[in-house]
Amino acid sequence: MNTVRSTPGAPSWGWPVFLLVAVLGLFYVKWSPYYHRAFTAEATHSIGNSILMGKAATPPAASFAAAFDYAWAYGKAIWQALVLGLLLGSAVQALLPAQWIARALGGRGFGSVAAGGLLAVPGMMCTCCAAPVVAGLRERRASAGGALAFWLGNSVLNPATLVFMGFVLGWHWTALRLVLGIAMVFGLGWLVNRFVTPAEAEAADAQLAQFAARRASGHPLANWLRLFVRMAVRLIPEYLLLVLLLGAARAWLFPHVGPEVTSSIGWIVAFSVAGMLFVIPTAGEVPIIQAMLSLGMGVGPAGALLMTLPPVSAPSLAMLSRSFRPRVLTLVAVAVVLFGIVGGIAVSMPGF
Repeated sequence: MNTVRSTPGAPSWGWPVFLLVAVLGLFYVKWSPYYHRAFTAEATHSIGNSILMGKAATPPAASFAAAFDYAWAYGKAIWQALVLGLLLGSAVQALLPAQWIARALGGRGFGSVAAGGLLAVPGMMCTCCAAPVVAGLRERRASAGGALAFWLGNSVLNPATLVFMGFVLGWHWTALRLVLGIAMVFGLGWLVNRFVTPAEAEAADAQLAQFAARRASGHPLANWLRLFVRMAVRLIPEYLLLVLLLGAARAWLFPHVGPEVTSSIGWIVAFSVAGMLFVIPTAGEVPIIQAMLSLGMGVGPAGALLMTLPPVSAPSLAMLSRSFRPRVLTLVAVAVVLFGIVGGIAVSMPGF
């Protein structure tokens, strides 16, 4: 039987420590809170107010106060998950053998995409909190398609969000999200893997061989801390800046929320683009859509937001700008908008 040996830089106790941090961290930050929140959703058919505009009919005008208020509310909702994402993203590089990641996620076929999508399901992270883990996976030569499936799957296939959606919006919304989400996560992952050129594949194999051949200097825990600090310093400033800008720009991205926003193709496209750019915490799309529908907005734009708010955002695209080629991120952004248009058209059809 073949066994996977640790690289010289990965301690034998590295993977148990990684597993312990992942399980305890996800239980504290995600699994336990969402378990209890599901009962609230079932009993009240709500999981809170819309982070986009609260109880107001429109987002606040663009201002520093609007930027700070949104960044503060968003930060309180996601800071624990972001810290966990940074811990896991750096631990992937410091504690796990490079060959393990290469075997699970490094293939250029559909297998790595399937593995990435399935591994994402228990993560339940928003797009920005999953980004550091994706960056760590790419540093250890996970394929573009496998890492992308993991990135998108965390938010789009989040089982807790699907349950909240069923209790709050209706199970037909959950079914649509699941069908289109599976197509998005695994279809885009497969497509991105087709972009890999022979030269890029050889370069990835050569870098993996270097990981396996060299011994990392310093103690693994010290390397973990160093990588954590490096990732935080690199990712958090641009992330905070873009969150502030989007918080201020809410009134421009969503200028109208009410009966005047119909299910016409123009509004569906506009909300698809806005949803792809905007950033929300995990499951934030559920109260946003609920609030907009209660104000009389058409179901078409709501269906667009169903598919475009969770998977990517301007901050998460910026955070992963060094992990994927520009044309890959462009493809992902355009594809998410197209999925939003499909979702908007689907919910607008008679009988939905």
